[in-house]
Amino acid sequence: MTDNRMKSIYQKRTRIGDNILKALIYLAAGVAIALLVGIMGYVFVRGLPQVSWQLLSTVQSSLKGNFGILGNIINTIYIIVITLIIAAPIGIGSAIYLNEYAKPGKLVRTIEFTTEILSGIPSIIFGLFGMTLKLGYSVLTGSFTLTLMVLPLITRNTQEALKTVPDSYRSGALGIGATKWYMIRTILLPSAAPGILTGVILSIGRIVGESAALLFTAGSGFQLPKNLFGKLFESSGTLTIQLYLSMQKAKYDQAFGIAVVLLIIVLGINLLTRFLTNRFEVTKLK
Repeated sequence: MTDNRMKSIYQKRTRIGDNILKALIYLAAGVAIALLVGIMGYVFVRGLPQVSWQLLSTVQSSLKGNFGILGNIINTIYIIVITLIIAAPIGIGSAIYLNEYAKPGKLVRTIEFTTEILSGIPSIIFGLFGMTLKLGYSVLTGSFTLTLMVLPLITRNTQEALKTVPDSYRSGALGIGATKWYMIRTILLPSAAPGILTGVILSIGRIVGESAALLFTAGSGFQLPKNLFGKLFESSGTLTIQLYLSMQKAKYDQAFGIAVVLLIIVLGINLLTRFLTNRFEVTKLK
């Protein structure tokens, strides 16, 4: 009788604690959602009326008295593409080496520790380092700098994605005579593709939202490129740089308009990540 009573009291206390913890979790989630909705709502209310076809399709001109961000959009695309061309192969290759080739030891721990340190360095320090490259304000300087910033993100995501692939896949492929590189190329990478793709797309989000490092490296130019490769060596301000400059000049309507465009881009990137991840998962199940 006593044991049953003690058991009942214990269960009751456990249920109360669980309910309190559950309430705190819901409260934390509610606060996070409220903050997100509040910030996005305020930005959209202030900035959406400023977004127009003229804003998106023209370049600002003092002579014509108009304001547009087409040049900044193109600069952002340039920096995203160049950064990923450099960072994605290095990041994915590093993860493959660390996960599949390197033997656990001091070297692996050192590389992983260095990667963690890179991910924690403030972006403005990367900008100061980028200035030492002596390439002037250009897309290339900005891209080289951002490569250092997104490498940890791509590398760690790829590592975690490769770790989720069952060891039976590896042993099975090697057991039938496949070479290690063939096994990695045809089995591991396709199986880990959702995680790798997530890391790459999240790195795009960081590139789009970066400003401090680019202010010291890419510059604030907003003109349209004269040719495909000429822009690589010209000052090229991204959307975030233009937003900063508009705020600095107290042109708040312009700044909120650019903020809306940036939010839409970031939301699109996150939705694309979820869509592609789900698509890969469905493909794997088939």
